[in-house]
Amino acid sequence: MGQIVHTLGKLNWVRPCVVFVLCAATAIAVPGQTFTTLVGFDGTDGAAPYAGVIQATDGNFYGTTVGGGASNYGTVFKMTASGTVTTLYSFCSQSGCTDGSRPYAGLIQASDGDFYGTTEGGGKRNKGTVFRITSSGALTTLHSFCSQSDCADGAYPDGALVQASDGDFYGTTYGVQGIDTLAGYGTVFKITPSGALTTLHNFCSQSGCTDGINPQAGLVQAANGDLYGTTQNGGAYGLSYGTVFKITPSGTLTTLHSFCAQTNSEGFCTDGYAPYAKLVQALNADLYGTTNVGGVTDDGTVFKITPGGALTTFYSFCAQSGCPDGEIPQAALVQATNGDLYGTTPGGGIVGHCVVSFGCGTIFEITPGGGLTTLYSFCFQDRCTDGAEPSALFQATDGNFYGTTGHFGVSGGGTAFSLSVGLGPFVETQTTFGNVGAAVNILGTDLTGATSVTFNGTAAQFTVVSPSLITTTVPSGATTGTIQVVTPGGTLSSNVPFRVLP
Repeated sequence: MGQIVHTLGKLNWVRPCVVFVLCAATAIAVPGQTFTTLVGFDGTDGAAPYAGVIQATDGNFYGTTVGGGASNYGTVFKMTASGTVTTLYSFCSQSGCTDGSRPYAGLIQASDGDFYGTTEGGGKRNKGTVFRITSSGALTTLHSFCSQSDCADGAYPDGALVQASDGDFYGTTYGVQGIDTLAGYGTVFKITPSGALTTLHNFCSQSGCTDGINPQAGLVQAANGDLYGTTQNGGAYGLSYGTVFKITPSGTLTTLHSFCAQTNSEGFCTDGYAPYAKLVQALNADLYGTTNVGGVTDDGTVFKITPGGALTTFYSFCAQSGCPDGEIPQAALVQATNGDLYGTTPGGGIVGHCVVSFGCGTIFEITPGGGLTTLYSFCFQDRCTDGAEPSALFQATDGNFYGTTGHFGVSGGGTAFSLSVGLGPFVETQTTFGNVGAAVNILGTDLTGATSVTFNGTAAQFTVVSPSLITTTVPSGATTGTIQVVTPGGTLSSNVPFRVLP
């Protein structure tokens, strides 16, 4: 599909879009902001790309769709920055869908260059899988869930994996559907690159499920080495509300916060509840996230929590009449190079083409102090060619944000889009930590002709592999701090400090 480009302004200012209804909006133009619809998925190339995209070392973007493809059970796809999509794999290509089906989670590119992900369904017991796939589309199923007695290894993984500093992958299973005893309320697991899986925690292990149940999102490894996550339900105040937890790589879990600890006169949980999304650790070391419900108006919140568990709710959605600021957030936030946080809501926004009179979602910017600006309302374009119900955003090294929508678009299967807000290019490292001598990939844009790479001021030897990739090693004497790359176009700094491990 060809690109559809709209230059528009920050929008000021109705509830979630119902699937397959049509959502117009008015906008106030602000120079320097451009929204571009890159792809309209049509089913043959996938449908319902709920998980967003990531940028890989080859400069392309990779993602998953829940539906569509050759068997209509989802795909893995590659997309260029200009919007050309290649289907790398169609799930349920094997008899009985033993290769998996319905990948709700996004991908990660691991240190070996391959991509790793999960499917909610399929596998030997139809309880989901963990898979590895190469950039050319060769897929290997590493684990089929519910392979152990009583499903002790979990079932139905909905969240993305994270590769931790030990090289292994960590993730969660949601449980519930067709409960198989131990897996009924979800798990945290570790899996090696070769597929050896260890269950670290079974939720609802404590009386009253005070440790939480049903973790829908993946985990994040913080700078202290521990992993942090959320459960959609459970906790100290009832089965409906959810938690924030910390878990060590060896499996010791601590509940940091139980939601609905605070209520107002209307009975709303003002600290929020039902967190669906993955946390993000910001440069100030605090963790930021969203809740799907709760807050002052019961339409969801943005919160921050310290690694020690002190939680602050600093925005409640639908704070404005008609919810033009969005509502019911479900996707993770991203901290951009300007220090602000960016995210999406699947509901709310300026009402226009949505025939059900609900908004079809927003893109927003929020400062660490809680000042929120709605940047875009979906179904802005006639017949919702820009899509509806956006997923998580990703800031690429060109400075722009990229994301997907689960519905609508030119062909009805959702969209992929970019949003420029005037932020400049930068470099990103894989990984963000390492010992002296460790190999590091540096991703960027227009890296050809680079003349210098430094780790917090210490020069490193490097190789320019392509316009989007430099390979290097952590130099002797390097300390934790910013990586800088000098190119013919200027000096590019890393979006986060690189941590030099002892």
